[in-house]
Amino acid sequence: MSEVMEQQTAQATDKQLEKQAYENNKLHKRLCRLVGQAIGDFNMIEDGDKVMVCLSGGKDSYALLDILMTLRERAPIKFELVAVNLDQKQPNFPAEVLPAYLEKLGIPYHIENQDTYSIVKRLIPEGKTTCSLCSRLRRGILYRVADELGCNKIALGHHRDDILETFFLNMFFGAKIKGMPAKLVSDDGKHMVIRPLAYVKEADTERYAEVKGFPIIPCDLCGSQENLQRKQIKAMLRDWEKKHPGRVENIFSSLSTIVPSHLMDRDAFGFVDLKTDGVANPDGDIAFDEEPCSTPAPSTATISLQRIDS
Repeated sequence: MSEVMEQQTAQATDKQLEKQAYENNKLHKRLCRLVGQAIGDFNMIEDGDKVMVCLSGGKDSYALLDILMTLRERAPIKFELVAVNLDQKQPNFPAEVLPAYLEKLGIPYHIENQDTYSIVKRLIPEGKTTCSLCSRLRRGILYRVADELGCNKIALGHHRDDILETFFLNMFFGAKIKGMPAKLVSDDGKHMVIRPLAYVKEADTERYAEVKGFPIIPCDLCGSQENLQRKQIKAMLRDWEKKHPGRVENIFSSLSTIVPSHLMDRDAFGFVDLKTDGVANPDGDIAFDEEPCSTPAPSTATISLQRIDS
């Protein structure tokens, strides 16, 4: 009797492992598809590019490097990857973790040692968040390193949730309709910054990090308080996703469907010179519609977004 039970238990365990392996493979394929699509949609990587992948030791940058390495092997074009980490000399930073991991991968890498931690602690009062100054210092250093390594692209690990959070942060606290683009020229005008994880949900990078067993380095070593405003936005989006499935996807889709004529930016649309021409325009404003944003029937309320869903 016990032998039968042991066999049944073993069979159940095998099925669970098989199912888990299937789900893990499905996740990997989804990430490759979404990253590949983002790269294609925005022409992020071209033949002959040398891409500097910024590796912080967090789940997102690990996932970015891992997927880019997979796509490099499959791509019809040739491009190089160089992993770069900035060691900012934070107390208790495990400096040996990333070199050991990258050596094991066999990928070219560079560790840049710069004591920005001391600068930040000297300039920012105790208890205040250090993220803004730290980010500016880090950005300047990484631009220089990209030049020294001959990299013409800088890849960052920001995902879909980061993009949405930044959009609402700019709206709520900066009074701007401004997000975090998938591709842009850097503020020094010399570098092309790309975000290949633009279509990827944070939940997927979290799970992928668990599957791959990345050696995560915590981002709070400096002792800085978490950006409370971003934390509030993150909670808001997660609450929306829970209570109103599809809302967050629709908001993300709206970032790529802008109608300047229906906003109020006079620099983006020529309102001052706008004249009537007597020609019917199906895309024109329905001036007296009482509910221009009325909610569709439940059966059609959620827009299917093939490119960002599993």
